[in-house]
Amino acid sequence: MIYRIVTLVGGIVFVAVLFGLLWLFCKSFLSRHGVVEHLSDRAMVLATWTFAGVSVGLVFAVAGAFLLGPWAFYRALQGHDVDISDGAAIWWGLAIVVAALGLTGAGFVGFLFAVGAL
Repeated sequence: MIYRIVTLVGGIVFVAVLFGLLWLFCKSFLSRHGVVEHLSDRAMVLATWTFAGVSVGLVFAVAGAFLLGPWAFYRALQGHDVDISDGAAIWWGLAIVVAALGLTGAGFVGFLFAVGAL
């Protein structure tokens, strides 16, 4: 029973880690593209919408996260006056989603091995 509780708490922590990574990558993206005014707030909005797209995509099918996440990133980015083409914005969104999900997934698998769940 204790392993189930530890795994549940670990899963919740890794959801927070996923959002944190999305926020960090979105902040880095905006900073790289010259956004300086309200950078943290804008990164939070962008990360929130990207996280929502990834979450909804994961519910329907794992592959859906890689479709809805970049789309949500692209749609949210349109309101931030960043000079970037539509195609590049979608590719950046995909890169951010893949990096955040990859790091979080690898960390969670390592966590599951550490607690003996795998």
